[in-house]
Amino acid sequence: MKPIGHWLNRTDKALTHAMNGVLSEFGLTRLDWQVLNVLGDTAPEATDADVLSALAAHADVRTLGASVDAVLAGGWAARPTPHRLALTPDGRRRLAAVTERVAAFRERSMAGIRPDEYRTAVRVLERMARNAEDDDAHHDPSTAS
Repeated sequence: MKPIGHWLNRTDKALTHAMNGVLSEFGLTRLDWQVLNVLGDTAPEATDADVLSALAAHADVRTLGASVDAVLAGGWAARPTPHRLALTPDGRRRLAAVTERVAAFRERSMAGIRPDEYRTAVRVLERMARNAEDDDAHHDPSTAS
């Protein structure tokens, strides 16, 4: 049996590749779509810090900045004031169409997986991440007293 890290990496790469394919017709990547979701969830506006904080586990600051720039250039979002982002009316409309496609993709990717199995997998992965983060904090010399 391959270790969990193998399957985590393989799953993430497969999901990213497949989602990028689904999203390409909209001129988006998976990360761009995630940026748009942060903006949609923090309506009417989000700060750059909101986006960076929400997606820090998904990409580094430079890569996230490139996705922010991409959604701005694509007219999905605008800057109502410096360091603030908001979906444009057209971006909100287009995001609704993207959301439908992503929902269909999720349904296909979940084929043969019961909802309780999915919830269990997520809970186990969350627990493993927290355990590893807690262990990392215990071994971080900067936190030593």
